Amino acid sequence: MNDRLKGKVAIVTGSTSGIGLGTAKLFADAGASVIVCGRRKENGEAVVGEIKANGGEAAYIYLDLTKPETIEQLFEETVKIYGKIDILINNASNVALPDGRIDEVSMEMWDDIFNTDLRGTFYTIKTVLPYMQKNNGGSIVNIGSMASCGGDLGGTAYACAKAGVDMLTKDVALQYGKQNIRCNCIRPGLIVTPQNDAYVAQSLKDIFLNNICVNRYGCPNDIGYMALYLASDESAFVTGQVVTVDGGMNSHVTTVGEFKNLGSRTW
Repeated sequence: MNDRLKGKVAIVTGSTSGIGLGTAKLFADAGASVIVCGRRKENGEAVVGEIKANGGEAAYIYLDLTKPETIEQLFEETVKIYGKIDILINNASNVALPDGRIDEVSMEMWDDIFNTDLRGTFYTIKTVLPYMQKNNGGSIVNIGSMASCGGDLGGTAYACAKAGVDMLTKDVALQYGKQNIRCNCIRPGLIVTPQNDAYVAQSLKDIFLNNICVNRYGCPNDIGYMALYLASDESAFVTGQVVTVDGGMNSHVTTVGEFKNLGSRTW
């Protein structure tokens, strides 16, 4: 345990697995009272149990980003339990929804992805703002995606929704910064979790690792530690930023991996 978030109340959406789960545990270890939320109640209560067994404080609240009433209830119940809201980590999304090239994406598919990944993020922010204003400030951290860094062969709707999260971050930071409400965004690279490890093909892992500047893939704590910094008072002068945490994959030209395979330089 440490006191980087001592006395803070943090909500981590989508914290029943993956990046959200890792972030919730780190926040509890840093002294925050953590709201674990998502659609899987059994998983969420198990996370709360782990946090409490480790000496932390947490509670589970059901959340479905496609249902605005559950977003409203999330904040109402958080204040009933802990009295205030200092931190919101917008991590929940649904990468399992069907997606593809523009000619393959139906309007229903497009709307489903935007409802979860952009509309849901927008409404959580809109709903939490009055609580943070009453609290004289707060920190919002949106979890975006490396998909918004450039065009790709598929995943069109997801990439566009996450690009919207990037700009939403900047708008919130500008419009509410004078009220001591900060907003930043983290764009994760390839994050291998216990939940997705078996589903990420080794060939895909090899392509990523060949382009990552360090010697491993990302893990949930890599995102959690950046979120911890952005949520804490240590980053009081940091707002409106979109920070890519991807092992340096997007820091170089796109041909690097292939030239490495040839044992050559890129010029």
